[in-house]
Amino acid sequence: MTEASEHGGAAPRRGASPAAGRGGPVLPPAPRVRLVDVAREAGLSKTTVSAALNGTGRLSPEVRERARETARRMGYRPNATARQLRAGRARLIGYVVGELADTPWTFLESPYFARLTGATAATALARGYALVLLPAGSLQSEWAALPLDAVVVADPVADDRIVEDLLAARIPVFSDRSVEGRPGAHWVDVDAAAAVGQALDHLHAQGARRPVLVVPDSTTRFHHEVTAAHRAWCAAHGLPERTVRVAEPGNGPVIQAVETALGAAPDRPDALLVVAEASPPLVLDAARRHGYEVPGDLLLVCVSEDETAEYTEPPVTTLSLRPDAVAEAGIAHLVAVLEEGRQETSGSLVPVRLDVRASSVRAG
Repeated sequence: MTEASEHGGAAPRRGASPAAGRGGPVLPPAPRVRLVDVAREAGLSKTTVSAALNGTGRLSPEVRERARETARRMGYRPNATARQLRAGRARLIGYVVGELADTPWTFLESPYFARLTGATAATALARGYALVLLPAGSLQSEWAALPLDAVVVADPVADDRIVEDLLAARIPVFSDRSVEGRPGAHWVDVDAAAAVGQALDHLHAQGARRPVLVVPDSTTRFHHEVTAAHRAWCAAHGLPERTVRVAEPGNGPVIQAVETALGAAPDRPDALLVVAEASPPLVLDAARRHGYEVPGDLLLVCVSEDETAEYTEPPVTTLSLRPDAVAEAGIAHLVAVLEEGRQETSGSLVPVRLDVRASSVRAG
């Protein structure tokens, strides 16, 4: 009788891994594929393969593709440690959302920050950098030992400690315009004043005379500028400044603020500009619960990247802050600073986009 039939299964083979039999010796990892191995397999010189993989040299498209396909098939990876030593960089970029410091990681529940984070990671990776997600409110002890080449701080709150600590550690910071002019800091931002003006001008042209702004009670530069632009617009048009602030992020608190705005008496609003991020279908539901017909009684514009806005009834007009464009401009600026030695602390403004739909257009 064999061991297999006696014990109900095959006996572990000698030299097998622990997965094949409990207590067996651990096999050493497979040797790393070297550049010379790829060159030998492809029938090319080591220099040619190196040039093909680095995008340099005068090579025919066929030779370059042969080298790259062979490297991919063999699982070749460059020696990251050697590359770091040559370049003096780890090619790691920290990423933190400053606005939500009290609730780490909840920014991924936001369509805007989810899009911004994903676009930043993808754009950075295309330029050879990996993104390291840091929790909001990170302390120096949590990131000081990481070999970060730079850190992106999205929407920092006023006097954000992490910005101060990073700059003190001589780590380049890429953020919004609140860091403008500070040594070691660079910025990409959206034009908040133009965004508010564009949305309110559109509502005014559709007949709105009692618009209400629903905005977070936040100390970020963007929300501060939104409030200031709304105040200036109302003054310029001779209309009362009507604002409802949202104490904390999330659909629940925002919808409560929307219902507060809709329930105002005796002058009920005829338009809402909802800057605090919330699900457009939920905003529409709140309007209906309070007896409003959209757009007949109430014009509606939401600052949102939520794709459901296009499929509601009626479709909701949205003001997009274009997180993809912000990410692309930010990473391009970061690469220019890290790899081209750009020193000036300049920045750039990204225009917003107003997608007009039926919720803010009155017939006739």
